[in-house]
Amino acid sequence: MATTTLGIVMNGVTGRMGHRQHLVRSILAIREQGGVELSNGTRVMPEPLLVGRNADKLSELAGQYGLTNWTTDLDGAIADADHPIYFDAQLTSVRFDALTAAIAAGKHIYTEKPTASDSKAALELARLAKDACVKNGVVHDKLFLPGLRKLRRLIDGGFFGDVLSIRGEFGYWVFEGDWQAAQRPSWNYRAEDGGGIVMDMFCHWNYVLEDLFAPIHAVTNRAVTHIGHRWDEQGRQYEATADDAAYAIFELDGGIIAQLNSSWVVRVNRDELVEFQVDGTHGSAVAGLQKCRFQSREGTPKPVWNPDLAETIPYRQQWTEMPDNDTYDNGFKVQWEQFIRHVVEDGPNPYDLLSGARGVRLAEAGLESSRTGRRIELAELAL
Repeated sequence: MATTTLGIVMNGVTGRMGHRQHLVRSILAIREQGGVELSNGTRVMPEPLLVGRNADKLSELAGQYGLTNWTTDLDGAIADADHPIYFDAQLTSVRFDALTAAIAAGKHIYTEKPTASDSKAALELARLAKDACVKNGVVHDKLFLPGLRKLRRLIDGGFFGDVLSIRGEFGYWVFEGDWQAAQRPSWNYRAEDGGGIVMDMFCHWNYVLEDLFAPIHAVTNRAVTHIGHRWDEQGRQYEATADDAAYAIFELDGGIIAQLNSSWVVRVNRDELVEFQVDGTHGSAVAGLQKCRFQSREGTPKPVWNPDLAETIPYRQQWTEMPDNDTYDNGFKVQWEQFIRHVVEDGPNPYDLLSGARGVRLAEAGLESSRTGRRIELAELAL
């Protein structure tokens, strides 16, 4: 069986997501399994070139995993013809310039989201990639969660009938950083550095809702900074200028209403850190990171409102848990395999820079709605 190599410039791998999910659990895991198998049986072995600004961190990271190919020279890495793919996991505020340079150099693009700081720039990236005829993809990890894959099985099987509504709860308590270290980097809470839960999470909600259900045509949102001061990685107090919670209503085609709360200041009282309840005419389901429970129309109890009596119906026990019926690989790794096949043999890849621009546009609309107190309608984006 023939094996070919594919060079990948990986920028931002010293950060949390770039390191854990994209380098270790994706590219290195693919290398350990012997590469990505193509439809003709050929295997593609990714060859990463690690890029960052801190030589000491890069050297230590490369040594930890037995890698030797790293550099602090981004321009040189982008110009390297032996690495035709450019991947970006940097801060959002510096992503546009790097992606623009990579597209101009003829690199195929795979990037974290948000793809840019505003929708105009995000759409420009999509146009540039189209004009340059380079293949491009945007990370869409939530769709590969086992819970959402089980939910998709229900959708594809017609279980819900007509979908009426989606209610989602995402989040957990992120410590302020004074008496206990925060679980997220401090830039997440500074708007000037590209932080904020709306820009972070609405890009996810866009592809989740439009892929599983229908496109979004309007949003009403309230974004809030509940905690005004936090402490950074050096223990210094700083002003939190970015939103840390958002309470949104999304209107989807077909009359579907989605209500999603996103918060870094909520204490978890649910089974998983994210849960979506989908209600339809024929049944309902609750999907999280790993699990999915469902209840059919025939199995729905008949509550009667009586606040004077203690409730006796065991509601949570009347749902059925979906079996796995499949093996679920790491979602980031699956996406990398998908994108590598897209580059090498033109395999399917629906989540491109235009999809990423729709996510940024939704986040912008959510912030505008919060700022103005208005419902914001979304026009179709096109190149």
